[in-house]
Amino acid sequence: MKLLLKWTTIIPIAAWVLYFSGLITEGSIYQVAAAALLILSVIAAVHHSEIIAHRVGEPYGTIILAVAVTIIEVSIIISLMVAGGPEAESLARDTIFSAIMLILNGITGLCLFLGGLKYKEQSFSQHSATIALVSLVAIIILTLIFPSYTTSVKGPYYSTPQLIFVAIACLTIYSFFLLAQTKRHREYFLSGEDDSETHAIKVSNASLVSSLVFLLLGLGIVVLLAKTLSPTIEKIVISNNLPKTLVGVIIAAVILLPEGIAAIIAAKNNKLQTSLNLALGSALASIGLTIPCVAVVSSMLNINVILGLDVKSTILLALSVFTVMLSLARGRTNMVYGVVLLVNLMAFIFLIVYP
Repeated sequence: MKLLLKWTTIIPIAAWVLYFSGLITEGSIYQVAAAALLILSVIAAVHHSEIIAHRVGEPYGTIILAVAVTIIEVSIIISLMVAGGPEAESLARDTIFSAIMLILNGITGLCLFLGGLKYKEQSFSQHSATIALVSLVAIIILTLIFPSYTTSVKGPYYSTPQLIFVAIACLTIYSFFLLAQTKRHREYFLSGEDDSETHAIKVSNASLVSSLVFLLLGLGIVVLLAKTLSPTIEKIVISNNLPKTLVGVIIAAVILLPEGIAAIIAAKNNKLQTSLNLALGSALASIGLTIPCVAVVSSMLNINVILGLDVKSTILLALSVFTVMLSLARGRTNMVYGVVLLVNLMAFIFLIVYP
């Protein structure tokens, strides 16, 4: 344990040192090293999130990881919006859409497939899934579907009053979801073994603080390295005659790696409830926190923000949400549900490459 903790603290520090050294842009060797440190930092972040989860208990541990990743994601989106000008008008929409598709189809699909492959069937609280999905469907329609059909502003835009209303609606829905998850209906979001396991492992205050610090350091350097390596990724994508949109999907996948790995580990340990808490909670946080921040920045700086999806993307998103709702409708899952979701993800990526 001490050796692992030492390893998971050294890696994020080494990644930060490499990032600030400026060597990443000077040669492919340093870029390979940066990519390796990025992946190792993801593993370190997952380790520290598990320590925090053991100390604070579920579902608080999964909430901390989901919100931490989302806050860092939001800061990157806003910084690119401010610096990008008109070309960044669709940045928030594209990032949110990619994240939602990756979470619903990729993370959830892998958890259901791997868990079903190992245990045949896995159970979870149907009530928790219903609460999360009802909240998620409302937020998705308000943020990504309606803008293409409103008439106050022509095009896939919201007017300023509409954007403010939707931002408030997102915060309201997400806040009451957190209230249900942590207070009013906390028992829905717990697996049967969570309480006993949490009390079985003692985590000191010093370990808790250390893990919080290194979780933020790990997540922060994952995002910064992903952003720094994105020009190289973009060159590789373009050199292979692939659409530039694929770069955003790759970056979103890297940012979601900590949550994805944590969710998959939980599913393989027969803790599907924890996996779904991470996946659905991350999807809600990704929209529920990002849209209000984008609304404030765009209103203050008078930046137009494209939110509405085109018809093809709307159909793919509807297919993903509908499939997840059916998969989680009965409180028990098997690997077939996971396979269908993973096929949805492949269709999403395939239609980016061959639109």
